[in-house]
Amino acid sequence: MALEPLAPETRNYIDGRLVEASNGNRFENVDPTTEEVIGTCADGTKDDMLTAVAAARRAFDESEWAENHEFRARCIRQLYEGMLEEKEQLRSIVVHECGACVSLTGYMHIDDPIEMMRYWADKAESYPYETRMSDIPFLGAQQGRILRREATGVVGAITPWNVPVYLNIAKIGPALASGCTLVLKPAPDTPWSATHLGRIAAEKTELPPGVLNIVASSDHLTGEILSTDPRIDVVTFTGSTATGRRIMECGAATVKKIFLELGGKSANIILDDADLGAALGMGAMCCVHGGQGCAIATRLLLPRSRYEEGVALLETAFRNWQYGDPTNPAHLQGPQISKLQQERVLSYIERGVEEGARLVVGGGVPKHLDKGFFVEPTLFVDVDPDSTIAQEEIFGPVLSVIPFEDDDDAVRIANNSIYGLSGSVTSASDERALAVARRVRAGTFSVNGAMWFHPDTPFGGYRQSGLGRENGEMGFEEYLETKVIAVPAQG
Repeated sequence: MALEPLAPETRNYIDGRLVEASNGNRFENVDPTTEEVIGTCADGTKDDMLTAVAAARRAFDESEWAENHEFRARCIRQLYEGMLEEKEQLRSIVVHECGACVSLTGYMHIDDPIEMMRYWADKAESYPYETRMSDIPFLGAQQGRILRREATGVVGAITPWNVPVYLNIAKIGPALASGCTLVLKPAPDTPWSATHLGRIAAEKTELPPGVLNIVASSDHLTGEILSTDPRIDVVTFTGSTATGRRIMECGAATVKKIFLELGGKSANIILDDADLGAALGMGAMCCVHGGQGCAIATRLLLPRSRYEEGVALLETAFRNWQYGDPTNPAHLQGPQISKLQQERVLSYIERGVEEGARLVVGGGVPKHLDKGFFVEPTLFVDVDPDSTIAQEEIFGPVLSVIPFEDDDDAVRIANNSIYGLSGSVTSASDERALAVARRVRAGTFSVNGAMWFHPDTPFGGYRQSGLGRENGEMGFEEYLETKVIAVPAQG
């Protein structure tokens, strides 16, 4: 598929202006499909981040942004319309810098996040910021109460590289809609997916200076300022559980409000009455986008009574899986984001073999692709539920197949994890599948192929998959404080 020529914004967006780094430095942006440098980006410094934080603080404290719901909605709609105008450029950016398959950009990578921005514009106006509670007795008289929800303040947002436009919008949209101001630190692997949004904000919206700030940097520690600076009220982070733990530690000193969308090791449970051909015909779907998705089901649980039948179907699915050039509309799997990530995935595969899992398909670098950070679709079977590849998030195109005895055993294995982000179950009976879904400790779950993803669906996980929820009204309320005001009773 032909993409629009790259013409990204490569400057940061701070206090209403598109700016170079304060020291003039830039860092390279590498296309993971070709391994070639496709351009550079302003390399934000700690001083740049502090300037952005100060601007966001001033915009929240000294402007009407938090209280003018109609104006906020108008600015967010302008951002939505600007993204629509720049849709093809954003598509080109995410394919080149992220390695996203163009076939996926019509879904979570580009089209969906743009439409999400319209959802947040509507929410800014429609949310009931003040409601009247019932009157209560006090000292022989009645008194009333007002329940008021107010923007929390300045938000520090830190986003990863795997679905960058979507995840940037998942922070920007609700934060701005709620009346907060925001400083965004995107992943250095995918800077343009954020900085180009800065150009749209600067050129196509009435956003006041300081309301939205975007600081790309090659230095991960630049983002740590958002966790430690006392002027930041809220930190929202999507990424690894290890980094989430660090953010909680850093934010503790100033008792920040923190919500985290972290790792996953989701289980896909196939019950013994399922149509295995239908359930496993697309068994390699865990390889979509190189397996670089926190909610992807990377553990597949098969009933022991139908285990060999299921493994044979999976082997066929993996051997016939097409992958490679992300501009080919037939492909759903492109490269890993970087050489480092490619090597990390390969090291997990080596660990799986060492720990006794049976490698059926893949396991290395594809021989038919001479460039790019690709990993073969990899199928492990006879996996010990307690082994490394069954417990740790690999973030690559690797599936671990685990046998189980009955429904209780399947639930036990699915819950045998520090994570609890998502999962799925397939059965000939919706009722039986739903009974299993209710017992698995996970934030989202699919029964017989039903899909939960939507802008109004609260997304998040149990246990070490995170804190709080993103999207939907619950996600919006993560950015609000609650105030109760006692008033004289109504006559």
